[in-house]
Amino acid sequence: MFPGATADREVADYVLLGAPLDISTSFEPGTRFGPNRIRRFAGSFDDYDRRTDQFFTDLRVHDAGDVRAWDDAPEYVEWLAGSVRDAVWDDAVPVVIGGEHTVTAAGVTGVDPDVFVCLDAHLDLRRAYDGNEWSHATVTRRVLDELGVDEAVILGARTGSPDEWERAAADDVTVVEPEAVPDWEPAFDGDQSVYLSVDIDAADPAFAPGTGTTEPFGLTSREMRDVVRAVAPHADGFDVVEVNDRDDGQAASLAAKLLREFVFAHAAGRS
Repeated sequence: MFPGATADREVADYVLLGAPLDISTSFEPGTRFGPNRIRRFAGSFDDYDRRTDQFFTDLRVHDAGDVRAWDDAPEYVEWLAGSVRDAVWDDAVPVVIGGEHTVTAAGVTGVDPDVFVCLDAHLDLRRAYDGNEWSHATVTRRVLDELGVDEAVILGARTGSPDEWERAAADDVTVVEPEAVPDWEPAFDGDQSVYLSVDIDAADPAFAPGTGTTEPFGLTSREMRDVVRAVAPHADGFDVVEVNDRDDGQAASLAAKLLREFVFAHAAGRS
């Protein structure tokens, strides 16, 4: 269980779902261990958040455990999306803990947002990677072209193929390169639904080496925190993905802290 996620499912305002999918990682696998590793490294955090004057244990967070993964990505994403949708129908905010970035398609399907905001080192706008249309490197393309999202904002991207950069030049995509992220501010319409996804590789590897496809010259942990704080009050769903077991807990600790920052900022924004 994620530390402090002690609320009963029936009264929860936030429902955590582990999604340990790990079938398309293109460099260093291990995201199947991500959900429980994130839970483990959240164990040292204080319950109280001074900035928002809230206790995590008061915010009615429920950890529903892991949705067991198997090796058919489309079927698994469809199944996971059902669990996300159940949380939405119960007026709770779904929080998906990955697992590879492919699972974000389930979060987006369940929430059905207008705007997709993603912290990511990669554009993830490929149609396929190594012949696999369900690769983690295709998730943002799928969100835009198949799942009905009107707009994607990709923060921290610093690499992509020529075809991806061409797709990123379309009117429905905004790419904010790492140097510009500290000055970025969300500008959503009041009636727009937003989904926030955090690929931990948006961070510079100095902060989060435990991920499958590290990319230097990335964001600091504080810059990622500030984005999560800014977007959370507008968001109807959240995920943090691509944590593996290839470091001493740096990536998992950052992911766990960003998850908590999302909950604190979202709850404060509603009060």
